[in-house]
Amino acid sequence: MRTNAANFYSLTPGEVLDGVQNTGLLPTGTYFQLNSYENRVFDIFLEPGSSPELNDRVIAKYYRPERWSKEALFEEHEFLLELNNNDIPAIAPLIQNNNSTLSLQGGIYLALFPKGLGRLPQELNRAQRLQIGKMLAQVHNVGRQHPAKHRPSFTVDAYGWDSLERLQNWVAPEVWGRYQKASEQILFFLEDHLNPDEYIRIHGDCHLGNLLLYDKRDEPQKFFLVDFDDFCMGPPAQDFWMLLPDTVDNAKEELYDLIEGYETFSQFQMPNLKLFEALRGLRVLYYAGWIAKRFSDPTFPNLFPQFQEYIYWAEETETLERIAWSL
Repeated sequence: MRTNAANFYSLTPGEVLDGVQNTGLLPTGTYFQLNSYENRVFDIFLEPGSSPELNDRVIAKYYRPERWSKEALFEEHEFLLELNNNDIPAIAPLIQNNNSTLSLQGGIYLALFPKGLGRLPQELNRAQRLQIGKMLAQVHNVGRQHPAKHRPSFTVDAYGWDSLERLQNWVAPEVWGRYQKASEQILFFLEDHLNPDEYIRIHGDCHLGNLLLYDKRDEPQKFFLVDFDDFCMGPPAQDFWMLLPDTVDNAKEELYDLIEGYETFSQFQMPNLKLFEALRGLRVLYYAGWIAKRFSDPTFPNLFPQFQEYIYWAEETETLERIAWSL
């Protein structure tokens, strides 16, 4: 008998479509697999007229087994529904024919989402940055209303030290000492400056790739957030720094526009600016640790062939050193 992980790695077109049909929808058999390293996500066409409210398309998300508990997935979905109930644009999951936002298909949890009509923004103007700042403040206002009990807490141990320990056997030996030293400087800084008492529910991976711009002729532009897979309890600053195209010093205009929009609905704590570069360093470290953790997934060696090469680790080390020195 195959394990749930084996089922996930080898999902066939038939299994994907059967899983969606089991939820009460009628796929045509046509679908596209979307870019998603952590989960398996598909854009599926439905029989004409079978679901007019979805424009006969649905996004099917098969969650990686053993990453999240059922309770943790429900908390993600509940947060999305809370945002929608507060008129904040985010793609919330659909209720399936089991009266739940989740179903178990072949041992894998499946959620369905309406297909978001929008495009990825390339460059943002001032008006758009103000709008994004406003939306982020609204998200955080909802996030402050109560904690998430089953999602991870954004701790330096879980996101930093665990990653550094995992990477000891992956980083090129020639640069390991420098990589370790720079990482430790960043992690010690965050331990001194992060305050878990100030944590709220956050998106967790709030970069431009997870923003879609609804831009239809004769209608106002509107941004909405997607992919809350990294939703967690964490510092609001984590949702902020990733929206900047560069460091704080090199992106002051963009930063001040975002803050101006944010303060329409919530106060931005200016001391949080000192966290931005350290959080950028933590992201570098955590991302590498995540690849190492997932390298047994058959798709990862093909997606990240450079991960075992010296040049990759030399560049990562230089990036971490620049950040550590800036602190």
